[in-house]
Amino acid sequence: MKPWPHDLMATERQLLQSVVTVARYIYGAAASSVFMVSPDTGELIFAAVAGEGEQGLVGKRFEPGTGIAGWVAASGQPLITDDVGATDRFARDAAASTGYVPASIMAAPLIADGECIGVIEVLDRHAHDANAPGRELDDIELLGLLATQAALSLALLRRSEQAASAAPPMGELLARLSQHAVMDASDPLAVSLLSISLDLLDRGAHPSSKVV
Repeated sequence: MKPWPHDLMATERQLLQSVVTVARYIYGAAASSVFMVSPDTGELIFAAVAGEGEQGLVGKRFEPGTGIAGWVAASGQPLITDDVGATDRFARDAAASTGYVPASIMAAPLIADGECIGVIEVLDRHAHDANAPGRELDDIELLGLLATQAALSLALLRRSEQAASAAPPMGELLARLSQHAVMDASDPLAVSLLSISLDLLDRGAHPSSKVV
């Protein structure tokens, strides 16, 4: 697998922003974000943010292994904690530097070609509904699905942006992603994210199309 690029292309940024916006809405969360893992340094880089702290965070970097996101990136395993003070994996100083310190965090890895390329986090889910029933297992499974679909979409977008000799034809990419859409047709969140991905890929196949 080639190193993940330091600078995401516009379509990749748009996809990630759509992912965090959907995640925040689905969970009624205070914030949601995606970190990309630097292929050279292992640093965690804010790539997209929705909600608390979203202003000015994109591009901010943290040392490898920092906090819960760092643990998830290193282990390749999801993690959920409803009391960040009860786990030594939480980096309070790092959280404070973003301008928002959550009480709960849920995180899942973005895996592409067998490697962790990023981490999606949801901060203080159900923040706007204190009486929401506890559903940790369902929540983390749903986040895992969202992370899987986001990683797949990013990988396909990235391949489509490489030199034509190194990437499958755009038509093939669209066909492959469409196949995943059919496979996941029973899950409305997966269908929603895949629809976004298909739209972005289609725009890439037709550069003259305007982005509104």
